[in-house]
Amino acid sequence: MSRISQCFEKLKADGQTALISYITAGDPEPWVTVPILHALVDAGADILELGVPFSDPMSDGPVIQKACERALKNNVSIHHVLDMVSQFRERDTITPIVLMGYANPLEVMGYESFAQKAQQAGVDGVLTVDLPPEESAQFLPLMNQHEIDTIFLVAPTTTTKRMAYIAEHAQGFIYYVSIKGVTGSAVLDVTEVEKKTQQLREFTDLPIGVGFGIGDGQSAAAVAKIADAVVVGSTLVRCIEEHAENPEALPVAVAAILAEMRHAINASDMA
Repeated sequence: MSRISQCFEKLKADGQTALISYITAGDPEPWVTVPILHALVDAGADILELGVPFSDPMSDGPVIQKACERALKNNVSIHHVLDMVSQFRERDTITPIVLMGYANPLEVMGYESFAQKAQQAGVDGVLTVDLPPEESAQFLPLMNQHEIDTIFLVAPTTTTKRMAYIAEHAQGFIYYVSIKGVTGSAVLDVTEVEKKTQQLREFTDLPIGVGFGIGDGQSAAAVAKIADAVVVGSTLVRCIEEHAENPEALPVAVAAILAEMRHAINASDMA
């Protein structure tokens, strides 16, 4: 059983909703990424999403786009990201890590080489925005071979037929994109999210994580009532941008935001 499956199984047994945090690797400085990851775990993150910097992050709004730009100015590559995961694993062998990004860096590295090195580093899952299951014939078997979960996105516009197809190939959990648009771009419609996640559950027993549009404790608590995981990204990355000139302060600053969301989710779980 993968670390991701173990994590969700334990949380379900405890009646808790998973909190998944996203940051971009190497933003604003490479050396601070691992301390931020540890701080997020200490603040209540159950699963870590680590963004692989890319020059054209098409699904991301301005906040994460600028984070990618800052990381790329630091020359952070997929190789550096895997080194960060290895460094994180020196202290934490339990918390699942999902790499989130785009196909190009993986294709340049080579899928087989990436799969081998990602497993060695301690990566548990990969979410590649522009690599849907229809185009994953080579990718999926390699990830399976190296015990890495392949996580796919479902959007508000996804048909039930395609939901079934995605569910057939997904592993770890399914990421439901709660808004029509890029990250951090719209107000969350919890009623619509609930309707879509209920449809999705007809096709899968995998946990469903909801992200895009969750920016505070209130929205996190609302999503916790209808999903298995709450994914928080742009709010954390915005905090990193605000403290970019003082990176030493980042672990504490980012952890404070996440801790507030953890508290709200826990309160929702107990209600």
